[in-house]
Amino acid sequence: MQGHTIELRKVVKVYRSGAAGVRALDGVSLTVAPGEFVAVSGPSASGKSTMLHLAGGLDAPTSGTVMVQGEDLAQLRPAELARVRRRQVGYVFQRYNLVPSLTAVENVMLPLEFGGMPTRTARGVAAAAIERVGISRPFDRFPDDLSGGERQRVAIARAIAGERDAILADEPTGALDTITGDLVIELLAELAAAGTSVMLVTHEPRFATWADRVVFMRDGRIVDESAPPAAPSPPPEPAVEVVPS
Repeated sequence: MQGHTIELRKVVKVYRSGAAGVRALDGVSLTVAPGEFVAVSGPSASGKSTMLHLAGGLDAPTSGTVMVQGEDLAQLRPAELARVRRRQVGYVFQRYNLVPSLTAVENVMLPLEFGGMPTRTARGVAAAAIERVGISRPFDRFPDDLSGGERQRVAIARAIAGERDAILADEPTGALDTITGDLVIELLAELAAAGTSVMLVTHEPRFATWADRVVFMRDGRIVDESAPPAAPSPPPEPAVEVVPS
């Protein structure tokens, strides 16, 4: 039986504000299989980003269980949890989260080196990832010297560099033009086809057509799961009348 890369079981997340509490997630259960591309949609404040953060160990649930490759994240020591975040799960945030004092290639190398990869090897892996997301050389430019779209593509390169079990992407195309955004979604689909689990939070209905499954959230709950809407079919070819000779 095939296991799940990511599994959430009855997850609740409550954010405290003084004596009051805001229930961001309310009993969410979800599994993502190896090579599965799951798109997560829903209105603002529905819990999409919170679910993504918990799925990758960036935050802890108030109750319930979050598992990555069969490991209960709540049972891991801090060093083990850091290993999951560095080596197994790649993140693409709404904001780029690049280190301004590091060049593009150094930003992509950073988690690889923290994971123990030698510097020379990390540079080669990072350069390949940057080229894959469509940024041309030189790679020694700093984030402030890049356009918004280039910065986001560097952030995506950082998420896909190395062997990752899962990619968690939170509105990764927000700073990109239509053509570049389509390139990024196509790249995520290619990663899923190669065996990487992908969770994509998006407001763009057209991006959901790339997914294997669409999860719709509202008020901290999953209210619907379905196959993605089919891409529009091309119009049929006009019939050709054959006139007997």
